[in-house]
Amino acid sequence: MAMETETNSIPAIEFRDVSLSFDEKQVLTDINFKLERGEMIFITGASGSGKSVLMKLAIALERPDSGQILIEGRDVAQLDETELLELRGNRIGIVFQEDSLFTGLTVYDNVAYRLDEHNVPEDEARQAVMEVLQFVGLEQDAEKLPWELSGGMRRRLELARALVGWRSIMLFDEPASGLDPLTAIHILDLIVRARDIHGISSIYVTKKLDEIPYLATHRARQTGEDVVIEEVTSKHEFPPSRVIVLDEGRIVFTGSVAEFEASSLPEVTRLTHAENGTVLSDYVTSDPWDKRRRPHDRLL
Repeated sequence: MAMETETNSIPAIEFRDVSLSFDEKQVLTDINFKLERGEMIFITGASGSGKSVLMKLAIALERPDSGQILIEGRDVAQLDETELLELRGNRIGIVFQEDSLFTGLTVYDNVAYRLDEHNVPEDEARQAVMEVLQFVGLEQDAEKLPWELSGGMRRRLELARALVGWRSIMLFDEPASGLDPLTAIHILDLIVRARDIHGISSIYVTKKLDEIPYLATHRARQTGEDVVIEEVTSKHEFPPSRVIVLDEGRIVFTGSVAEFEASSLPEVTRLTHAENGTVLSDYVTSDPWDKRRRPHDRLL
């Protein structure tokens, strides 16, 4: 029990004075933050502010010029390629905004691919794959190829690939980008369910600011065999979350969602007063695929 408590006290991800440049252009400068266990950090900022680069650093696809990045207390700079692959395979998953599916593999094999890479026994892998396909509502489409799926279904498949095995850390890089409002809500509800039911720590990158209050004020609750997604009205019951704003590769704001919405910093107001076009729903239902769900009033 003492060892478990000690492990849970270690941040899921920690950036210490991280800087990175490409071709003499400074991309990130002196980035410092901790993603605590069970927390969701929203990272936003204008295009080109360094959000996607930060995500690649967080999963060790890029190396910083200076500073340290720790994943569950392990300095990624000290890990060899085998250890990095194991870390990505077992502890951390990422959903990029770009389509990264294997077009020649079925839905099932797309999800099973990473487990096969890590030599997970076939019976165990099948159970994990079917569990996560059921979670995203694709269990009946396991033998289809990606081109047979709609855009929203492909995005759910991307989510399933990242979640399979229920990794403790998830990185989301604009996962609802380019989707219609109703489909976007389905994706956000799945992320809420994964976060709350499976205790996932996550970084969520977005330019769609309406997504931030939705994710920060909705939670999933298990009621028998069902999962209900509900809006939380008391700030004391909000899921743990923070907003980080990047501007030209620097952190210019860190605070709660309420503090973000009320901030008068120029770098923040340029974002909060921009028209971002996302329409979300506040319709509460136990089933995120219920056809009664509908777009509703905007949250920002």
